[in-house]
Amino acid sequence: MKIAVISDLHFGYGYGTELELDSFENANEAVQAAVASGADIILVPGDIFDSRFPRTEVLANAAKVLARPLLEKNRGVKLAGCSKKLRRIARRSLQHMPVVAIHGTHERRHGANTIEALENAGMLIHLHKETICLEKGGVKVAIHGMSGVPERYAKQALEEWNPQPMPDCANVLMLHQSIDPFVYSPLEPAMLKLGDLPKGFDLIIDGHLHIHGVEKVGDTKKSGGGMTASTPLVFPGSTVITQFEENEANSEKGFYLADIEKGEKPKIKFVPLKNSRKFFLREIKAGAMLRTRMEREIDAILANGTDNFAKRPVVKIKITGNASDVVEQELKEIEKEYAGRLLLKIAKQLESAELESKIEFLRSVREQKLSVEEMGLQLLRKNLEELKFAGGFDCESMFGILVDGNVDNAFNILTGGQKTLK
Repeated sequence: MKIAVISDLHFGYGYGTELELDSFENANEAVQAAVASGADIILVPGDIFDSRFPRTEVLANAAKVLARPLLEKNRGVKLAGCSKKLRRIARRSLQHMPVVAIHGTHERRHGANTIEALENAGMLIHLHKETICLEKGGVKVAIHGMSGVPERYAKQALEEWNPQPMPDCANVLMLHQSIDPFVYSPLEPAMLKLGDLPKGFDLIIDGHLHIHGVEKVGDTKKSGGGMTASTPLVFPGSTVITQFEENEANSEKGFYLADIEKGEKPKIKFVPLKNSRKFFLREIKAGAMLRTRMEREIDAILANGTDNFAKRPVVKIKITGNASDVVEQELKEIEKEYAGRLLLKIAKQLESAELESKIEFLRSVREQKLSVEEMGLQLLRKNLEELKFAGGFDCESMFGILVDGNVDNAFNILTGGQKTLK
């Protein structure tokens, strides 16, 4: 059985900009390529949409892409079992090229989400802590899917579900989580670690990360001693650029094909998209001849790739250094100069004397090892000093008012609407 894994489509990303059709065009190319490659089923490990509440136009364009597998004749795939009760209309999708999906972080919400709505429309099978078994030509593939949950609950949710590989099947586990050390966001650290992944699966697929790659997890004993990693852990990546950071600049967009034969390990191949928009990231230090150096970098990109660009590329210039070395008017002129040839993003990570002063103050506060309350008091005093506030009270009294939750009183005192502390 041949499986296409297409993840993180992010339908609706860039709405209202020149990028708004990229998610649909890239996903459509991936689906068309999966069909042409002879895939029997399509797996989507989350984030089909970019928003929990997609616009009507986004839903309409998404439906055009997701309807494509419904135009294909079933290639001999049969339902061999399912842990959930499939509605009649959901079973209809199995009469064509089956699409099995989980929802991701962008679709997660209280109540029914968009992916469940697509299942109710007969466009796919949605899984959350559930298993579906499909069979073709004597090869059975059990797909175990847990949709995206908040990272802090991921380990607990996986343990409570406790998916068990089915006998006489190739078992595929599909997730949409950060897995340490493959962390998506430092703001919500991964609670799942490689060692937390359940054993006995032939293939583990994880959406959520936007760059593609294959790792090996789990140890098995070799004859003659020693251990070797066994189970492929596939990160399909996204089909569209959304983060515009270095990792996406260095990684192609595409999808994976997994060929599963009875008794054999899955054969996995990455299929890059041919027509996705190219993204380039360059970092330039502010200083003398900044405009000239930026123009040289941009011209080199255009000169080397003009014939290979199916769409106008995105070029992001990250400027570092001192704010005093950057002339804003020059940046505006550069944006205007290249407006018709590429999409230029200018990001500034600049230092200033004011910022350095604040960082130094925070550093000194940290080194004093103060309590949370003492740190809060120092920060309040520092801010009031910078604002040259000349209120007739001491900072400790004001801090006490804030700690007690009397924010309205504090505001009235600071703005002069209240003349006393009570």
